[in-house]
Amino acid sequence: MSTPSIPASGPVSRIARRKAKAGCDGCYEAIVRGMFAETAHFPGFLGADLIPPSAPGELHQVVMRFASQADLDRWDASEARQAWHARLQTVADGDPDYRLLSGLEAWFSLPATEVNHPPVRWKMAALTWLGIFPTVSLLLHVVAPLLSALPFLVRTAVITALAVLMMTWLVMPHLVRLFKPWLTRTNMN
Repeated sequence: MSTPSIPASGPVSRIARRKAKAGCDGCYEAIVRGMFAETAHFPGFLGADLIPPSAPGELHQVVMRFASQADLDRWDASEARQAWHARLQTVADGDPDYRLLSGLEAWFSLPATEVNHPPVRWKMAALTWLGIFPTVSLLLHVVAPLLSALPFLVRTAVITALAVLMMTWLVMPHLVRLFKPWLTRTNMN
């Protein structure tokens, strides 16, 4: 089953929620992990997570991240994906429910929550600043002096590229996990 695409110039994440047939949780998860291993060879694949249900009979959640919408579309159109989804069909109960995320929303996706909505924007902005400030400060203190011989725009490009990489794979995943109760609290939005 294909999903509607969203306009995105940067990374996109897709969350698929689906039940396994009764007694098939282990097989379902093994097939998903096999699919992840194959997807790792596709251009633009950034990573994936499998979130098992918290109780029997609830939904499995699969989060797949790609560098761009075009990379996700290429995976969706591939014969490999069709084959993996045919295998999943034998152990799954119904079709998956898909949700696409891009930009900052993808950083803040909390797929294990039942409501599955990103936090309010002011909380995303506050937590993003909390990650960016120390990251950029560290880079300016440690890396910038090493680049002093380079032209301004080249130095800026290197520093911002390192900041984006660190924010995406190191800083934000930890901050979102640490601040998850605050991010998901709805009584003080």
